Amino acid sequence: MQDSTTEKAISARALDRLLAAHDGDVALLYLYWLKSGSQDPEQAAAALCRTMREIGAAEEKLRRMELLPSFGAPAQPVSEKPYAPGGAREVLPPAEELPQYSAEDIARRSREDPGFSAVLAEAARVIGRNLSSSDTRTLFGVYDYLGIPAEVLVMLLTYCGEQFQERYGSSRRPSARAVEKLAYQWAREEIMTLEQADAYISAQKERRGELGRVKALLNIYGRELTATEEKYITSWLEMGFHEDAVAIAYDRTLTQTGALKWPYMNKILLSWHEKGLHTAGEIEEKDSRRPVKKPGPHEEPRPVDMDELRKIIDKI
Repeated sequence: MQDSTTEKAISARALDRLLAAHDGDVALLYLYWLKSGSQDPEQAAAALCRTMREIGAAEEKLRRMELLPSFGAPAQPVSEKPYAPGGAREVLPPAEELPQYSAEDIARRSREDPGFSAVLAEAARVIGRNLSSSDTRTLFGVYDYLGIPAEVLVMLLTYCGEQFQERYGSSRRPSARAVEKLAYQWAREEIMTLEQADAYISAQKERRGELGRVKALLNIYGRELTATEEKYITSWLEMGFHEDAVAIAYDRTLTQTGALKWPYMNKILLSWHEKGLHTAGEIEEKDSRRPVKKPGPHEEPRPVDMDELRKIIDKI
């Protein structure tokens, strides 16, 4: 007879993630946690006949999957939140600190895990060649340690390949390291479902369109934005500036400096941001340039300095 409490505690989405993980240790530890609520990993290892290393790896993966944040805290429901730009940024260890997987483990999972097999097949297509042992190890680390479900990782691979071709041309293909870098970004932003991945990709396409329009109004043609230029523009858009406001800042920068000086233009926009001015209408109303004051009808005009005038004439 099944425990009704445990049945209620496992949501359909949690079951989907456990099945997608294709990892028996992860599923066992999750069920053990729900059943016992034990805070002791040694007890879990003894009850499940697993080593402490296996329990630690399973616990870490459950935390990545948002099913088990940490020992000592109750199991949390799987996050249903949509992707939101600028959301949580989790600090993850660098790739060189990830667990070291043996060739035998990777080969076994490649044979027995249909999800990882699908990831490898899509990776070979996107990268455009047979995968090396180093490529396979990198992809397995992403798949196993970061806990990104197979279907989401396949979507990530496809998107990564499209991005490279769009930016560098049809002949350029991403490396496994480029895929790993993007996977880390998705893990930090907690993109773990197809819905979140689709929302992220849509937001990125919209942002690229905004970057392209700002690039055009800054009269930058025939080349890609540099990393620094893109960082400036992205920060302005994230502050909430409309493109027409950026155009005003650009005009003032040219008027004052005679060229596109990024730090100078950034200071203008930062000053507006501090005042809560983000549209052309707000700027024109509250921060418009004052015209040069002309003498009134009862004011004496400034007298001409004849010595200064002679110096000017002598230079002509």
